[in-house]
Amino acid sequence: MKEATTGTVSGCLVWIITFGIISMCILPVSTAVGGVTSVTDFAVEQTGAIICPDNSTPKIRSFATYGSGPSTTSVLECMDESGNVVKEDPVSFAFLWIGILAIIGLLIGAGLAFALAAPAGVLIGRFINRMSKT
Repeated sequence: MKEATTGTVSGCLVWIITFGIISMCILPVSTAVGGVTSVTDFAVEQTGAIICPDNSTPKIRSFATYGSGPSTTSVLECMDESGNVVKEDPVSFAFLWIGILAIIGLLIGAGLAFALAAPAGVLIGRFINRMSKT
């Protein structure tokens, strides 16, 4: 019984380490992809379904801004059937999209960590055995 508990604990520890290492790579990539794709039609449809009220259509309005230099800003507008703006959201839609992609990235990282935990455990075991022999 003690050996099974030790194996379970060490397996979980190896999974956590593997998940941490994989997530350090996948999470920044998924958030960067989320930031770049936050104004695409697909992203606007998905976040608009959450943010916009019923019977309204999400649209992106982009306009030029001038701070320290020229740039473009995008705003999510929820339009009713007659074309009137019911709700305007300048930031939440992008944060929501980036969060969705970050969660997807973490789920991918968890799956990869689960698949790679056993091989990583074998490598760690070989390394520890090699270190104990010397």
